[in-house]
Amino acid sequence: MPKATVYNMAGVQVGEIELSEAVFGIEPNKSVMHEAVKNYLANHHQGTQSALTRAEVSGGGIKPYRQKGTGRARQGSSRGPHYTHGGVAFAPKPRDYSYSMNKKQKRLAIRSALSAKAAEGRIFVIDVLNMDEIKTKSFVGFIEKLGAGRKSLVVMPEIRTNVIKSARNIPGVTTTISTIINTYDILNSDSLIVDKAALTAIEEVFA
Repeated sequence: MPKATVYNMAGVQVGEIELSEAVFGIEPNKSVMHEAVKNYLANHHQGTQSALTRAEVSGGGIKPYRQKGTGRARQGSSRGPHYTHGGVAFAPKPRDYSYSMNKKQKRLAIRSALSAKAAEGRIFVIDVLNMDEIKTKSFVGFIEKLGAGRKSLVVMPEIRTNVIKSARNIPGVTTTISTIINTYDILNSDSLIVDKAALTAIEEVFA
């Protein structure tokens, strides 16, 4: 059964905890994780790009010169894609890139990502992950004492304003709560810093 070390907010080791085999001990499924990451990025794609086609640009209503006798190629409009100030061929238009993913696959992808982090020994469990005041310097010191690295995903059981505001200006550090963790954030981080209560909630949901 996989295990993780438990720390306090001083970065001192205070014990060890056994992790759920069903959530943190499975063989990571790389193809499903890849699909989950693609789905996450596609669903965050704004799709607001837009350009004008030759039918939408202004001008070009008159034939630029006569059909024959000039020695030039025949043209019906000066707003074709090959002209300066012409329209764009196959112009991009606003569209929705999002699509749904099978719920079982999503859960498998998250379990696979968590298992991969557990196998690497990159899960740091905190007995109570909270701060008395908003202080970025203190949170940076806390991460350094853990040895988690700056690119860390901080997981809390609920929204804790002092933690979120202390971590938000640290490059590479992302905060989230246990109910909305996703495969992309887990894989995009070097380490997971997880509150003990959030760990219990994750195991209850994904076991």
